[in-house]
Amino acid sequence: MDGNTVYQENQIPQNPSYPGNNLPLQEITEDSSSGGIISKIVKIFIGIIVLVVLIFVVVNFILPLIGKNSEKGTVTLSYWGLWEDKNVMGPIISDFERKNPKIKINYVREDPKQYRERLITRINNGTGPDIFRFHNTWLPEVKNVLLPLPQEAISKDEFQKNYYPVNVKDLTQSGAIYGIPLGIDTLALFTNTEILKAGGVLVPKTWNDFSSAAKQLTVKDESGKIKTAGAAMGTYDNITHAPDIISLLFVQNGAKLENLSETKQNSKDALDYYVSFATGGGNVWDNTLETSLSAFSSGTLAMYFGFSWDILTIKAINPNLSFEINPVPSLPGRSQTIASYWVEGVSAKSKYKKEAFMFMNFLSQKETAIKLFNEESKTRLIGEPYARVDLAQTLKDNPMIYPFLENAKIAESSFFASDTFDNGLNSKMNSYLGNAIRSMLGNTSSDTALETLTKGVNQVLTEYGKL
Repeated sequence: MDGNTVYQENQIPQNPSYPGNNLPLQEITEDSSSGGIISKIVKIFIGIIVLVVLIFVVVNFILPLIGKNSEKGTVTLSYWGLWEDKNVMGPIISDFERKNPKIKINYVREDPKQYRERLITRINNGTGPDIFRFHNTWLPEVKNVLLPLPQEAISKDEFQKNYYPVNVKDLTQSGAIYGIPLGIDTLALFTNTEILKAGGVLVPKTWNDFSSAAKQLTVKDESGKIKTAGAAMGTYDNITHAPDIISLLFVQNGAKLENLSETKQNSKDALDYYVSFATGGGNVWDNTLETSLSAFSSGTLAMYFGFSWDILTIKAINPNLSFEINPVPSLPGRSQTIASYWVEGVSAKSKYKKEAFMFMNFLSQKETAIKLFNEESKTRLIGEPYARVDLAQTLKDNPMIYPFLENAKIAESSFFASDTFDNGLNSKMNSYLGNAIRSMLGNTSSDTALETLTKGVNQVLTEYGKL
């Protein structure tokens, strides 16, 4: 090429590598058109094949590997509760997850209605929780779906040292521990401050004093209808916690709950004493009255037996009601009360037992108990009384809670238990107990009522493997 060479407009340089240089213009146009169409079809076909192969590889090889890696990386535990909202349990769970970033907790607050049946069914079919809440009396019902806790979760020495004797007795079988209680509750005596003051009556310490105070504080109209009841005792269907109250009398009077006939006289005396409050001209309670919790809340009942959670109901109904909470009356040398509480356990079908046991260990720590109490207190009037013995004294200045802990060290549990919604052991036992009280109010002797009750108790205990 020399400097004088000048390209004409639209002239293509004669580059030997350019394929069109040796072909007529017409051939170039036709061949490139048909070749382009075929090329596109081939490319599309190849693309489809490649896409199908890629999808097959991803679905059958890559995703399963990702899933396995995810399982190894992070574990999610399902946790079923009953009474606490997520806003209470959330901070507790967050603390655990911060310390254990590869474990996540999915907390669900379950409906208490038919909870026990739903829980057992779901665990047995493999769709239940890893961790769940159960009542202290349910161990015979849930033991088949419950794992004993290993040393890593809590040692036997720690459990016996940190929790109440009733917890150890209820939750230990053959040396194995089956749950961690997050709180404890006991039966206590609620007294209407104004009614007792107006009647010149002191809070009764003994059952004799209790009987006298109940009669002195009862007010009837001219027709004999009770206007102000001295105490809610004697009937069954309109007394809140009737099963627990009767259990209290059984226990303090030396009756054996699992073998009432062995302590026949003690059992009869307890039943006769209970019914006496609703019979005869000196009765202080009867079947025509509203429920005892409603009556106490409205200010027409002087003395009421209840648990700590009743405080919330009473205050919701009547915020201005003045009342005190005291230990239950006692017999000479016998001041036991009745404990009723809920427990966290690990499912026998859990796929992540190690991680679940780690969470159980976390729940058993003192710091966790304190934080849970504080979180509960943020959302309601009171937190649940501590299950740990070493934290009881921190509540000594709390007149709303400490009375429930005063006799906790000598508390006993009973399968005659209210408000568990179990439709099983408790409900069946309570049914027999209710029939016994109703029959006695209908003039059946305590001997006959006790005999029938004992047969019913034995039948239920046999059904649940307790006899």
